[in-house]
Amino acid sequence: MNDATDFHRIDDVITLFDGLFSTAHRTQLVAGGEEPLYRPAGDGDGYHQVIFTRDYFASALHEISHWCIAGERRRQLEDYGYWYCPDGRDAGAQQAFEAAEVAPQALELLFSHACRRRFHVSVDNLGDVPVDREAFRARVEARAERYRREGLPRRGEAFCIALEAFYREGASLDEAVAMGRERLARGAAEGCVA
Repeated sequence: MNDATDFHRIDDVITLFDGLFSTAHRTQLVAGGEEPLYRPAGDGDGYHQVIFTRDYFASALHEISHWCIAGERRRQLEDYGYWYCPDGRDAGAQQAFEAAEVAPQALELLFSHACRRRFHVSVDNLGDVPVDREAFRARVEARAERYRREGLPRRGEAFCIALEAFYREGASLDEAVAMGRERLARGAAEGCVA
């Protein structure tokens, strides 16, 4: 895997995401947030925004994974209707956090691999509760394997195809977007869930 920052330019990820989803889903990827946030468009105008922390590549992939999993109803709610519990969670809150994070982090793992980047599982708790990072990693990896076997959500699959085309196959950004769009169109024709 490659962690070279010049290889993983955030502008490329924004171009891929926006190229795939800005028209079809009125959604754009936005850098620079102090905290990650999903902001739905107001009253049918403008764009929904997937806002990721500063210009961190991993934050972008993680927030995209949440968006790719969220259903239509959740995508109409700020932060998909979830309330984030900050660091210092107790054991029960940490278990709930990990249960909610398995699928998005599994998708993020696949995105990371698609663009030849090392993935780091996040238990996201700096409190006093002991956290079994390796057990959580195993759950994330098992869910990623299930995605590989059973298929990814359609938007996630289209984004993964675009990442692989650009980072692994040497396609241009335009070619990678076209490949992802083709998958989106094929999935819509097959009646796949968006």
